[in-house]
This record gives sequence, C-alpha cells and structure tokens, in this order.
Amino acid sequence: MNKYLTEFIGTFFLVLTIGCSVIGGASLPPLAIGAALMVMIFAGGHVSGAHYNPAVTLAVWLRGKCDTKDVVPYIVAQVVAALAAAAAVKFLTAGALSGLKTAIKAVNPEVGPAFLAEFLFTFALAYVVLNVATAKGTAGNSFYGLAIGMTVMTGAFAVGGISGGAFNPAVAVGATAMGLIESSKVWIHLVADFAGGAAAAFTFKFINPEDK
Repeated sequence: MNKYLTEFIGTFFLVLTIGCSVIGGASLPPLAIGAALMVMIFAGGHVSGAHYNPAVTLAVWLRGKCDTKDVVPYIVAQVVAALAAAAAVKFLTAGALSGLKTAIKAVNPEVGPAFLAEFLFTFALAYVVLNVATAKGTAGNSFYGLAIGMTVMTGAFAVGGISGGAFNPAVAVGATAMGLIESSKVWIHLVADFAGGAAAAFTFKFINPEDK
C-alpha cells in the first residue's frame, strides 16, 4: 500500500503543478513541471520507484523491474491522482488564482505530428528512466531524479506546442479533465505514450541483453 500511496502523491503534485503553472500563467511552465517531477522522484524513488506515469510503469514492467501484481494498482493510483489534482486545480483557479488566470484554449493538435511528438518524447523519457534508475551500470547514482525531470522539461519545451507535451497517460487524463486537452484527441496521448514506453523497454533490452 505504501508504494501505491507514493505513486498517488507524486503523480498528484506533478499534475497539480502542470495545471496551476499553465492556467495560472507562469512564464516558463516546463521548468516548474520538470522540477516538480524531479523532487517527487527523489522523494519517492526509494519506496515505489517513482514512476508517476503509466507508460513508465509499462516500460519498467516489460524491462522486468516491476512486479506484475503492482502494474494495475500503480496505474490506478496514477490516474486517480491525476483526476484529484485536476479537481484541485479547478478549485484553485476558480478562487485563489482567479486574478492570475489567463485565457486557456484546449490543445487540439493535428493527429500525425502530435502522435509522433508524444511517441518520441515518451520513448526518451522511459529510455532515460530505464537507464538511470534500473540499469546495473548506474546503480546507486544520485542524479536519476534530475535526469528524468530534465527529460520531461526538454520535451515540454521542444514539442509542447505540437502535442501539449504530456508524455504520460495519467497527465493526459488530468489535463483533459482540466480542459487543457480536447477530449476527442486524448487518445493520441494514450496510444502514443504507451507505445513509446513499450518501445523504450524493448530498446533497452536489445542494447543491454546481459542486464536482467
């Protein structure tokens, strides 16, 4: 249960930061988002592995470093946390942040470019996670949270304007609930992100066949 609660807390604060920084009109939301992910990974990595992302959970499971019994509870905890964070963001932006609230238009991306953008940077994210947090060669390192957080920050800067920059099915669900992604296009994020996570796992195993 401690692992699932950790996944809930980390995902909640990630999605809360996304919603408040974007709707609240922060000048550089990707910096806040990457930092939030980084600190939550450092906080919860020793308990749950700090996935905070169903696509990462899929990648870590396919790589063989997540018990099968934990996969569904992890994903449920992440999605429920994203929805709870969306509700909190709506409350905050309707009240305390009302003076900062900017006009937000839901992302309604073109399917092809958005799918590719989500796939590529979810692949990058999961590939980084597997290499810095699960590989034998980097065991015990102290930089994994920074590396993962900066991957998300980089992706948000690079393709946020193309796809919305979710790279995370739970984030996509939360962002849709907040009105930041058109509900008719959320499938792009779900399919592309899970595909990117799976591709990263198979790539890691191909490059590191001896790392079981």
